[in-house]
Amino acid sequence: MLTFNEKLAIIEAFDELERKNVSLGRVNFQFQNSISDKKNIVYHLHPNGNGFVYAGHLASYDSDEKGMVNIRDFSADQLHQLLNEAIRALSPIEKTAAEEVIVGDSDKERWVDGENNLLILVNENEAWNIYFGLNLDASFDTYEEAEGFLREEGFTRR
Repeated sequence: MLTFNEKLAIIEAFDELERKNVSLGRVNFQFQNSISDKKNIVYHLHPNGNGFVYAGHLASYDSDEKGMVNIRDFSADQLHQLLNEAIRALSPIEKTAAEEVIVGDSDKERWVDGENNLLILVNENEAWNIYFGLNLDASFDTYEEAEGFLREEGFTRR
């Protein structure tokens, strides 16, 4: 288990997080650019090493009803990865030129995997099409089929 100071050093390496000291020596870290009401990414990091990270938008973590993941027994790599994913999930989305060309005014969703690959799911002409850049990657008759495919391939909705 990492110590409080080791976890603190990892978290403080993320420039986009702002430290907020709270009671009993605990520390919160806020992400001011969050697209969600959730600003606290790290919640109640305690001097005993316990603490929580908000992962409510991440399907790959076992979170509580508030979307929090206990980081008490996380390794340095695990904590770093969780923070990267949590920040990315709460970051504003900028539309790429390719996305603008493909999507236009159609209904769409963005899906990303652990390597930050982006796929766009678009509802067009009564089909659900998955694009990688400008390339059509797959096409499905129903949303459920497309969603199942994306989840099997390790993608989560963003």
